[in-house]
Amino acid sequence: MEDQGGKVTKRIVAVYGSPRKKGNTARLLDEAVRGAEEAGAEVTKIHLRELKMSPCLEIYGCKKDGRCVIKDDFQKVYDLVLGSQGIILASPIFFYAVSAQVKILMDRFQAFWVKKYWIDQVPFGTKNYQRRGLFISAGATTGKQLFDGALLSVKYFFDVLDAEFSPPLLYRGLDFEGDVLQHPEYLQEAYTAGKTLAEKI
Repeated sequence: MEDQGGKVTKRIVAVYGSPRKKGNTARLLDEAVRGAEEAGAEVTKIHLRELKMSPCLEIYGCKKDGRCVIKDDFQKVYDLVLGSQGIILASPIFFYAVSAQVKILMDRFQAFWVKKYWIDQVPFGTKNYQRRGLFISAGATTGKQLFDGALLSVKYFFDVLDAEFSPPLLYRGLDFEGDVLQHPEYLQEAYTAGKTLAEKI
């Protein structure tokens, strides 16, 4: 994507999905953002906890033009995500799923699902990657299936957004705020993943 001066700009949206401001996923995402910016990307940060977004009400007002008819902060997020070439999504695990804030965001993108498959009639299964997606997550327990539910949701969320799913960063045994600081290797991995994402755009 080019700016007015003809310079190619790599636009990435970083979605902070934790209820905590400085939780473990937020710190990991900070490092991914730092890596992406150092690779030349323009990163817009979205802190879901600070936005006013209704859950999807399934009234299908989006059948007209593919835009959600609920007027709240989602409208801005919708435009930012669709105007990007990359999305980095970070969420802690709650009951083997993403946070409530992230789930609301995903469900509101049902409007884009309607646009893509009902209005534009894109055949199901079509792969036309226009952006790349990275998922970062942390959970308190060490269960084998800790991330299974979240990964399935995020995979299909990225699929609707035509975002190629980069290898996710998944960390167990992180519960209290600041636990991730005891694992500098995790922070380094997040930095590298963010940088790699930007380089591949």
